Amino acid sequence: MPLTVFFAAGPNLWPEYEGPLPAALAKAGIAARIVTEAPADPASVDYIVFAPTGIISDFTPYTRAKAVLNLWAGVERIVGNATLTQPLCRMVDPGLTEGMVEYVTGHVLRHHLGMDTHIHGQDGVWRNDTIPPLARERRVTILGLGELGAAAAQALVALNFPVTGWSRTARDVPGVRCLSGAEGLAQALRGAQIVVTLLPNTPATQNVLNGDTLALLAPGAFVINPGRGALIDDQALIAALDSGQIAHATLDVFRTEPLPADHPFWAHPKVTVTPHIAADTRPETAAHVIAENIRRGEAGEPFLHLVDRTAGY
Repeated sequence: MPLTVFFAAGPNLWPEYEGPLPAALAKAGIAARIVTEAPADPASVDYIVFAPTGIISDFTPYTRAKAVLNLWAGVERIVGNATLTQPLCRMVDPGLTEGMVEYVTGHVLRHHLGMDTHIHGQDGVWRNDTIPPLARERRVTILGLGELGAAAAQALVALNFPVTGWSRTARDVPGVRCLSGAEGLAQALRGAQIVVTLLPNTPATQNVLNGDTLALLAPGAFVINPGRGALIDDQALIAALDSGQIAHATLDVFRTEPLPADHPFWAHPKVTVTPHIAADTRPETAAHVIAENIRRGEAGEPFLHLVDRTAGY
């Protein structure tokens, strides 16, 4: 008898997965019936493919579901749902990781090389008095050493940047100076010239960049945030930009999205706003992650990317 997989991520996403998901399940040898609307008998569902913008919020009726498989890397909008008692898996998608590495690397190099000056400042005056340092002379700190942070850190190490990584709990990433805990955070930020934030949004990480921590950075540092909007205290960042402590901030995520038209970030000359495009789940690769977790569930193997409810990610 085929499994019942409930694609509860919503009708807007289904056209993107209508081809890749059945193909990935078939390739994994899984006989499954995919339903896109809440079934009359919720207890018939074996697995739920979910996104926070999807069509269900009460998981109580899905008593047979072996796991909820999130299509987003972030789980802060679901992890606190009291009705969710099934195992919850976040999405770690190779395509999403590649996209994030490209975004981070591109903007680190942009700020490192001072590209904005030449792209936006051409006025007929020949200025060659400022030569960028070499990568090995530019200190980069990445806050967050999960799948995305570790991959971005190693890409920058390959370009010869000295990279320090910080995480709440100890990690080991080859080639990266790894720090953790409250004391490690101050060490990681002190003197950093470029800071990239790739932490999850939890009560412990909100406003990790604030007036006190921004002051630890090297004067004229750059901030790149493709992680979560709540990681940065907006007013503290604007104050640091206005004072010159921060030279520029490139921001892809915000507390309110879309970013309101009257938000000061839009008009600030030292802020680049990108509309949450740093990385996205790619259906062609994400479908295989979903299929593999279903295969594991049926084989009695541990799920990939299982969320720790107490940690929140």
